Amino acid sequence: FAAIEYYFYKRLDPKLKEKKVLITAGPTYEALDPVRFIGNHSSGKMGYQIAERFLEAGAHVVLISGPTKLTLNHPNLTLHSVQSAQQMFEVVQKEWGTSDFGVFAAAVADYRPAAVSEQKIKKSEEDLTMRFVKNPDLLKWAGEHKSEQQTLVGFALETNDLEANGRKKLEKKNLDFIVLNTLEDDGAGFGVDTNKISILDSHNNFTTFELKSKKAVSQDIVDYLKKYCS
Repeated sequence: FAAIEYYFYKRLDPKLKEKKVLITAGPTYEALDPVRFIGNHSSGKMGYQIAERFLEAGAHVVLISGPTKLTLNHPNLTLHSVQSAQQMFEVVQKEWGTSDFGVFAAAVADYRPAAVSEQKIKKSEEDLTMRFVKNPDLLKWAGEHKSEQQTLVGFALETNDLEANGRKKLEKKNLDFIVLNTLEDDGAGFGVDTNKISILDSHNNFTTFELKSKKAVSQDIVDYLKKYCS
């Protein structure tokens, strides 16, 4: 037991130990009626892997997870399971003010139906028209409410102009750095166990990483955060 305890404490990182990290992961589901929703293909794997790396380093992690089949257990983990963007936003509002780091990896729906039908929508017409309204922008809100002591990390999945679009998002949402990937790269994106990322930070550094497992990618992100904050 002494050897196990020594190994455990040896792995703790003094830069992250006892720090509070707020992480969002997975998709959001926006209800249309009691049985249907609009969502996306995010599996949550990237966010959960990042949460694991922080927990291994000794941090306290608040993980806000959209619907996913993944599980994670740890004494330093607080898990909030949510469905919609609004529900995720409400937890972010509650937890962000006392967090040291924020890693917003969730694929949050930009829009939701203006009204949710109380009954299942019946197939009665050839066409169905629905009105949508904007969801709250979690990342922008966190950037607007970020203190000098906090570090905020965003994610962006692009289909073109990766660096240019990433730079716009970095500045608009007051991020410290942004993790970028594109569906143009094989092995990156939703539902796979690998990812290929680039990181753009507020000091105008643009770093590209090789295709790796999401576990290895998550370690790269955590290591980058430590270097950025040093």
